[in-house]
Amino acid sequence: MHIVAKHLTKSFGSFQATKDVSFEIEKGKLIGLLGPSGGGKTTILRMLAGLEVPDAGDILFHGQKVNHLPPQERGIGFVFQNYALFRHMTVFDNIAFGLTVQKRTKPQIRERVMELIVLTGLSGLEHRLPNQLSGGQRQRVAFARAIAPEPQLLLLDEPFAAIDAKVRKELRTWLKDMIDRVGITTIFVTHDQEEAVEVADQIMIVNQGRLEQQGTPIEIYREPQTPFVATFIGESNRLDDISGLKGFDSEAIHQAKAVIRPEFIEIGHPGEISFPSAAEQGRVRNIFFRGTNWQVEVEVEGDRLFAYRSMELPPLQPGDEVHVLIHRLYVFNENENRLLENRLKVDPMPVHI
Repeated sequence: MHIVAKHLTKSFGSFQATKDVSFEIEKGKLIGLLGPSGGGKTTILRMLAGLEVPDAGDILFHGQKVNHLPPQERGIGFVFQNYALFRHMTVFDNIAFGLTVQKRTKPQIRERVMELIVLTGLSGLEHRLPNQLSGGQRQRVAFARAIAPEPQLLLLDEPFAAIDAKVRKELRTWLKDMIDRVGITTIFVTHDQEEAVEVADQIMIVNQGRLEQQGTPIEIYREPQTPFVATFIGESNRLDDISGLKGFDSEAIHQAKAVIRPEFIEIGHPGEISFPSAAEQGRVRNIFFRGTNWQVEVEVEGDRLFAYRSMELPPLQPGDEVHVLIHRLYVFNENENRLLENRLKVDPMPVHI
C-alpha cells in the first residue's frame, strides 16, 4: 500500500499530539516510527488505523482519502504492544479469527492458518493456549493473526516492548525476514533507536508532535537535519559555544550550536594524535570500559566531551593531560545545518630517510 499523509494535526483537549505532520511511504517498505515518549508516534499510528480521526489534514491510501473510513474497511492488520490475544482460543483459532470474520470456508481457513504457522515458526504449537506460550511465541501468534486476512498495511505498536532483551534481538531479525517474505507495507512504533536502525528500511523521527526527519537509517545518522535528530540518533556531544575550537571557521559557526559524534574525536597522549597542530589541550576526567573499546570523558576549555579509544592503545587514566582532535562536527543555526571538517588537518611533513 502506498501511503500519503498531508498536514495531520490532532489534539486531545489542550494537548496537541501532532502538528502539521506530512509524509509519504512507498509500497512494501518497513518504516520505523521513532521518537521519545509522548512525541506523537502512537497518535500517528492510530490515525492511520482509523482509531483516531485527524482534526485537520488528510490520509490517502493509494490516492484515496480515508480520513473517515472505519478501521475494518482500511485493509489494515494491527499488532498491539500487549499482543491482545484471545486467552480462551488456541493458537490456531487466534490466527483464524480474522479469516472467520471474512467468512472464508473451513478448508480455506485451515490452509491459510497452517501456512502461517509454518511461516512464523509455530509448528506443533497450534493447539496451545496463549498462557502456554513464551512471550516471543505469543508475539509471533499476534503477527500471524494480523497478516492472516492479507492486509495491505501492517501497523505494530511497540511490538517488542513486553519481551526480554535477548528474545527481542532475535525477533527483530525474524520480523524483518517475515516482512520481506510477505511484502506488506509495515509501520512499527518504537522508542528504541537501535531497534529502528537495525530493522527499518526508513525511519521517521517524531518529536513534540512534529516530524523531524524521514530517511534511511544511514541518511538519518550521517545527515541529521535538526539538532534533535543529531542528538537522538546515536551518541553525541552538544556544545552551545564552539567559537574557540581550533580549525573551524568562526564566521561559519557564528551563533551556531554544534553536535559532535564521539567517533569524530581523537584522544591521546602527545605523539599519538595524527594532526597535533589541530588538537586541543584536554584533561581526562573519567574512563569507562565498554567491552570493545574505552569510553573516555575529557574536559576541554570547560566543556565535557566523551569519545572512544581503542583497546589496542595504552589505557588513559583520570587526570592525564591529553591532546583532543575534533576531526569534524555538525553545526546548526536558524537557517542551515552543515557538517564541517577541521581545516587545520594537513598532511604531516614527509620524513626523508
